[in-house]
Amino acid sequence: MKPKGLGIVVTDAAPKAIGPYSQAVVVDGTVYTAGQIALDPQTGDVVGRTAAEQTDRVLKNLAAVLEAAGSELGMVVKTTVYLADMADFPAMNQVYAKYFGNHKPARSTVQAAGLPKGVRVEIDAIARAG
Repeated sequence: MKPKGLGIVVTDAAPKAIGPYSQAVVVDGTVYTAGQIALDPQTGDVVGRTAAEQTDRVLKNLAAVLEAAGSELGMVVKTTVYLADMADFPAMNQVYAKYFGNHKPARSTVQAAGLPKGVRVEIDAIARAG
């Protein structure tokens, strides 16, 4: 049963959820995305071995989910970045900066003991819709 007022986002341009969750939910003009990892949307395979390669795919997936929700990276107000190893911070940060440009949403970055499918990077976002 879908709760009233929630817009469930589903797009083939990003990987399908690998568990009982939505790619994103829109409520009251705000988009809340699920964490995106470096999966190819068509095959479901992990893309890239390095943190930089994976961050690139993660942000492409995140952008696709946001677009499907009526938003974009430029409307993101907050991200959370999960790294398997904080030593990957500079590589992730360099790719992240290319995607966000002059737009600098609030961000938290944490090291996680383990991420889905053994990836190095996961990112989720909160953004304005519309």
